[in-house]
Amino acid sequence: MEEPLSLNDKPNESYDVIIVGAGPAGCACAYKLAGKGLKICIIEKDTFPRDKICGDALSPDVVNQLHRIDPKLGKQFQQMATRKAYHGIRFIAPNSKHLDIDFINPQFKDASGFVMKRLDFDHFMFNQISNFSDVNIFLNHKVEGLETSDDKVILKTGKKYFTAKIVIGADGANSIVNKKLTNNKVEKNHFSAGLRQYYENVTGFDDKGYIELHFYKDILPGYFWIFPLDNNQANIGLGMLSSEVSKRKINLRKRLADIIQNHPNVKHRFKDAKPLESVKGFGLPMGSKKRPCSGNRFLLIGDAASLIDPFSGEGIGMAIRSGRIAADHLLKGFETEKFDTKFNAQYDQKIYSKMWFELYFSHWLQKLLKYPKTFNLVINIARKSKSIQSLFTFILDNRDFKKSFLNPSFYFKRFSRKNNA
Repeated sequence: MEEPLSLNDKPNESYDVIIVGAGPAGCACAYKLAGKGLKICIIEKDTFPRDKICGDALSPDVVNQLHRIDPKLGKQFQQMATRKAYHGIRFIAPNSKHLDIDFINPQFKDASGFVMKRLDFDHFMFNQISNFSDVNIFLNHKVEGLETSDDKVILKTGKKYFTAKIVIGADGANSIVNKKLTNNKVEKNHFSAGLRQYYENVTGFDDKGYIELHFYKDILPGYFWIFPLDNNQANIGLGMLSSEVSKRKINLRKRLADIIQNHPNVKHRFKDAKPLESVKGFGLPMGSKKRPCSGNRFLLIGDAASLIDPFSGEGIGMAIRSGRIAADHLLKGFETEKFDTKFNAQYDQKIYSKMWFELYFSHWLQKLLKYPKTFNLVINIARKSKSIQSLFTFILDNRDFKKSFLNPSFYFKRFSRKNNA
């Protein structure tokens, strides 16, 4: 039985804000808070550089969010060498027909996004905050206990006691902050299982540098991916809704191996390829359902808040954005010294006002994947129409456009304009 913490225990360390987790969400939040007169603490169970099992694709919004936090941060990222530019997405339908959607990022004339190992990207983000004098970092500190009271938070690791006015859960899919302070549960209909394996010498990539999403019938609603990396390497993986994995008793590792070795679309591309690691597994809490992201003296950000795109599985952009929004909320809280449940509910409102349309739209696309014939039809039509391809580009690359796409007036205006042309 877990021993309760004593809120009367004298802490070794006292701070204004404790951030649990030094991934992109936690670092983004700390970066935005630095220099504002606060004493900030980051508690991280690992050391850096460290691997994070992921697809490694950095969407156009990742780059956008870095610039929004600080233009200097965006420029620092632009100087990174260990990244591979991509210019769009290649969708491979169940009928094996493919559709290429080109992206345009106004900040990069030659790329819309990048594929970069999380080992490198997370280390980049960590380095950006490691020299701030008001950010104290404790690596190799695993949180063992956490409680809140009316006036403070107390947190225990295996080495120290900490106290703060508020705690931020930036500790990923298995967030201890989420487990200790909320009633949020893992729901298989809103959770995906994923596998990743690095390879070298995979062939057959398009010269334009597309990332590839293969939607094969026996893994829907999910997909097999091939993302090109620097140094003739590639990130290979498979993601699938956990409820379907359980219902159909699918062995994902065997399914991944079968696709690589036997699927006629890709097996020739792996003829001379070499795996660089064993298959790694990870979980993705999907943002297909609204969940509480805050409470008395705590906020959740990134994967800890289940802010992962249900269709693409991308969560880095959402993580950085939620870290930025959380920091803005905290700065308002310190103006009035309010961190209670009622005040922090404003954070939830802000998160979902900014993100819910995107998440809802992606969930709608995820549901479409349950119908292979419909998906095939959409791809077949889009392949023959440049205007529909342009529409897909805007839908997938423009957050505001997703909101419009779900509004009936969008179609009225679009088709009325077309009819009057």
